[in-house]
Amino acid sequence: MTLAEIFSSLFPEGHSVTVEDGLVGGHGPLGAKRLHVVGLDGNTALGVDGAIRLAAKVLAVIREAPGAPILVAVDSDSQRMSRRDELLGLNEYLAHLAKALLLADRLGHPTVGLLYGHSAAGAFIATALATRVLAALPGAHPSVMDLPSVARVTKLPLDTLREMAKSTPVFAPGLDNMVATGAVHAVLDPAAPLGPQIEALIAALPEGDIRDRLGAERGGRPVAQAIAARIAGG
Repeated sequence: MTLAEIFSSLFPEGHSVTVEDGLVGGHGPLGAKRLHVVGLDGNTALGVDGAIRLAAKVLAVIREAPGAPILVAVDSDSQRMSRRDELLGLNEYLAHLAKALLLADRLGHPTVGLLYGHSAAGAFIATALATRVLAALPGAHPSVMDLPSVARVTKLPLDTLREMAKSTPVFAPGLDNMVATGAVHAVLDPAAPLGPQIEALIAALPEGDIRDRLGAERGGRPVAQAIAARIAGG
C-alpha cells in the first residue's frame, strides 16, 4: 500500500497529514480520538535534519495533546551516511528521536509503529522500533542490517550468511523474520479498514516491552526472554 492508500483506509473522513521532504506529520480522526502521525515516506534516508524535525513533531504532541495516540509510519532507507551527518553527530540525533518516542510512551501516549515499506539500521531503530508495538503491512521489508553489510562486518561469506538466515531469524532481514523475533507485533490486513485495526492495537497495548516474550513464543528468539529474566532477577 502507498501512504495515500493507507491514509484513505485509516482516515475515511479525511485528515491533515502531509509529507514534506519525505517527512510525515499531521493528524486525523480515529474513533472518538485524534491520531497524530509522524514518520518517513518514499524510502527516505534519516539524517540529522530529519531526525530533529521528527523529534520536534513528537514533542509538540506531548505538549499540546496529552495522552493522544501517536502513529509512526515508516518507509525509509537507513540512516543518512554522509560526512556532514556523521560529523554533526548523527547517532545523537537518532537517539534523541528514539528518546522522544519513549518519553511519549512513558507519559501515556499510545505509540504504534506502522511499517509499510523498507527500513533499515539506525532509521529503523529510531522510529519503528522505538514504539510500544510495531505493526506492518504485507510487502514491508525491514532489516537491522542487510546481509551484504553483515558479511563485511563479520567477514563471513555472503552465501554462508544466506544459509544461516534460513534458520536464524534473529539477524536475518525480511518481514517474516521480524515477526518471528517479536520485533513486529502484528501484520495488518490491507483489505480491511485500517482504522479499526489500529484502534484494536491501541486498546490492547501490552504493559512494557514484550518483544522478548513474543520472540520466544514464535521461536525466533529462543533464549532472550530467559536471559532477560535472569538479569532482572539478579
